[in-house]
Amino acid sequence: MMSSSLSVLGKDRIVTIDIIRGFALFGIFLVNMPAFHSSEFLSMLYGVEHAHTGADYWLDFFFTLFIDMKFFTIFSFLFGLGFYIFMNRAEEKGLKMKRLFTRRMVALLVIGLLHLILLWFGDILHTYAITGFLLLFFYNRKIKTMIIWAISLLVVFNLFLSLSLILPESILDEINQESILIYEEKIDEYVETYESAGFAEWVSYRFQTEVIPVLSNLIGNMIPILAMFLFGLAAGKAGIFKPNTIHHGFIRKFQIIIGVVSIPLLVFLALAKFKMLATGFKSIIYIELFTSLTGVTLCFFYISTLTLLLRKQQWQKRLRPLSYVGQMALTNYLLQTFICMALFVLGGLYNNISLLTGTIICIVIFGLQILVSYYWLKTYQFGPFEWLWRSVTYGKLQAIKKVSTVKNKVSK
Repeated sequence: MMSSSLSVLGKDRIVTIDIIRGFALFGIFLVNMPAFHSSEFLSMLYGVEHAHTGADYWLDFFFTLFIDMKFFTIFSFLFGLGFYIFMNRAEEKGLKMKRLFTRRMVALLVIGLLHLILLWFGDILHTYAITGFLLLFFYNRKIKTMIIWAISLLVVFNLFLSLSLILPESILDEINQESILIYEEKIDEYVETYESAGFAEWVSYRFQTEVIPVLSNLIGNMIPILAMFLFGLAAGKAGIFKPNTIHHGFIRKFQIIIGVVSIPLLVFLALAKFKMLATGFKSIIYIELFTSLTGVTLCFFYISTLTLLLRKQQWQKRLRPLSYVGQMALTNYLLQTFICMALFVLGGLYNNISLLTGTIICIVIFGLQILVSYYWLKTYQFGPFEWLWRSVTYGKLQAIKKVSTVKNKVSK
């Protein structure tokens, strides 16, 4: 009998991973939503904090503690795990796995760059694609080597984030004041371009203002992503997510340890948000640092908790809707941009939406994505963009309809 951890879509599909991926995609959408409907990019670029009030203040506080950077890291971990599964299955079938994976990453890079340049500055696909090539150097390495590299990369990244803290507060505040002045010079033009520019003018403006800064920060952004890729690769090689895995005891112990480690980090992050560790620009640095650290610890806490929950049939049933979105993660990720750009930029709502309203809209859109994904997957094996990506990877058009669907039509 087929294990309950496997999907109907091919005997090798692991539903636990699809559910965790769907969960991560929801968290990423929650984090991305303010950047879709407001001028978040300039705020992030120049280190300017939004002065949220009322319900938005507490929602922002909750997001900082439990959402920001926590789901992006889960997604990165799953990419590394997916790399192992892809390479391992290609190897078992005797295919040229490195060539296939290279083609897969080139296709993802093209999709990501088009997404970045033509639609939205927050694209992560181009960074994943470029970083993904580095995984080829680690596939045959020992698990211990992967983990050492991953931890070292995170240490380097967070030390780099901390460097600014050794500077005197007066110098940091002076730098911050200069950044705020630049921000204030640019914000009106930025919002006006989003509200009224034609498509060609909008893309041209965005290329200078958003795309070039994003690409110039590429190497720095790749460091924590590669670290999480390596953790995912190590988990795949260790067989952590295999059906009937023997590692449940380890996962439970790890969940408790990482949960305990997360508590003081969350306390420090809360203190930083309340400006009790420092004021001025230093408080922003503390928030970035502890958001980064909790992004890793809570990522692992969420993954281990979900993995343990999904051992139980009732939790598999409750969380199964997330697997439909997770199975079509690429399509749904891109659809979130299409829908939000149409709603906020073309719909004239840009910079007129509160954090709370944006969050409610996000939940509604994601609920619709679950519904659409469910009905789509009743007939088709892949989402439209997954099918395109797969077809380019293997160099030929893939069958998109489910075999059972095709057989039913023939029999009729």
